[in-house]
Amino acid sequence: MTVPLMVLSQDSPFKGYRLEGDEVVFTFDRRDYDKVTKDASRLKMDFNDLDIENVVVSGEFNDWSMKAWRMTKINDTIYELRKNISAFSDAFSWEFKYVINNAYWAEPSRHDPNIAKATKYGLPLGGIYNLKMYMAYPDINGNADFKLKGHTSAEAVIVAGSFNKWHPSLFKMNKVADGWELTLNMKPGVYTYRFIVDGHWMEDPHNDNKVKNEFDEYNSVIDIKKAITFFLPNHDNASRVILAGSFNNWSEDELKMEKTEEGWRYTIRLSGGKHHYKFIVDGEWLVDPENPVKEYDGDGHINSVYMVR
Repeated sequence: MTVPLMVLSQDSPFKGYRLEGDEVVFTFDRRDYDKVTKDASRLKMDFNDLDIENVVVSGEFNDWSMKAWRMTKINDTIYELRKNISAFSDAFSWEFKYVINNAYWAEPSRHDPNIAKATKYGLPLGGIYNLKMYMAYPDINGNADFKLKGHTSAEAVIVAGSFNKWHPSLFKMNKVADGWELTLNMKPGVYTYRFIVDGHWMEDPHNDNKVKNEFDEYNSVIDIKKAITFFLPNHDNASRVILAGSFNNWSEDELKMEKTEEGWRYTIRLSGGKHHYKFIVDGEWLVDPENPVKEYDGDGHINSVYMVR
């Protein structure tokens, strides 16, 4: 069976960021912080003693730069920065912080849900924390619904997989009348996962898509897809335009594009990763004139390339 998919998003339950479509939205709210430190020292000072001139996002993803990722002021208390998700690698999590006036680190509380102990030269800094950004997180309007029927007498059920480095406790499922469920928001891609029921690992009994793992058992597979619209402008006199690509084994008649006033259009849900494609206009194969990204395939043909992230 296929796990139901949705493509909406909502504010992250974690502090300091959220995912919106193709973007990571960093949000700094002055009201969320009481203390700052200077130059990564352990000496904290009251945030109220500091006037904000600028706020910067600093983390593992930009080598902890205190100047590069400057945020935009939204109002008297909130600053925001939007970054395309392509700016981040496939790492599951990143540590980050907010920097005030290019000198002071806003210190999260140890009670915030997405924190990690800050370290220096591999040693923990006592009482100092970083925020953690995850490329997957619980979201009631996310794009992946995990459901396990039964096991109503279990005390805890966890979903763990390649999307969270098989973390055995991060994603706790919610108990419902007929079992357990949890909706996550994560990047498009093909992932493997298992459920952990009171410490016992098991495959998803309701998902027939699975692969054998190194323990001679099975991991369940979920394919998170994203709606992509392909568009070919003009060609008003064409009678038939086909979208063909690596995603449909280059079928010459499967994906018939719709004619509009501006050109030809087709929307398809694609898995994360690289896809080669071309248009077939009345039997003639064409690369996408609007897309400068092209590659040779194994047969020496030039194809247009679309990356789904």
